[in-house]
Amino acid sequence: MEKGFVFLDEVLPGIRWDAKYATWDNFTGKPVDGYEVNRIVGTYELAAALRVVQEKAADLGYGLLLWDGYRPQRAVNRFVQWSEEPEDGRTKAKHYPNIDRADMIRKGYVATQSSHSRGGAVDLTLYRLDTGDLVPMGGDFDLMDVISHHDADGITKEETENRRLLRRIMESSGFQPYDCEWWHYTLKNEPYPDTYFDFPVSSDHVEVLSKIL
Repeated sequence: MEKGFVFLDEVLPGIRWDAKYATWDNFTGKPVDGYEVNRIVGTYELAAALRVVQEKAADLGYGLLLWDGYRPQRAVNRFVQWSEEPEDGRTKAKHYPNIDRADMIRKGYVATQSSHSRGGAVDLTLYRLDTGDLVPMGGDFDLMDVISHHDADGITKEETENRRLLRRIMESSGFQPYDCEWWHYTLKNEPYPDTYFDFPVSSDHVEVLSKIL
């Protein structure tokens, strides 16, 4: 793993995660280039800020579920390539029911360069610590639709308030939101604001550590 990065579950005890792009459950319909294990990576600075988020959320009875952190540039390239391929309909109903995949970049749902590749962004939601249930947010992760925008119409009052709660916690912990996606937040002070990394998310460094230990 690149120096300055870490698996977030190693430094955030109790964190939940589901690295969607390492699975078949994402808008491309298959594991994405660069995601070799279902774990989430971030910079040390991202991890430190998320620890603050985790503590603030816990005080209110919530935990964090992470969907993505660091994203290899090769994965971003694959997203762009995928958006240019013919429609097969396999993931359209779930992830982009009201737009064409060719419009994803123009509408701001897919980028040719992402803050995720700089190690300074995270996709996440809240869950209840007492039940483990996800907090209703009025739309799933990577639903590329106006309903995913902050303060979107068409969701319930509870869902709106839940989005605002997550936003308050994140902004007070050093993150800034992204208008088109209620789940996406970027560090205000990124450690690598001009660098787009491309190392894979893999377990190689774990094997090395085990040999050292």
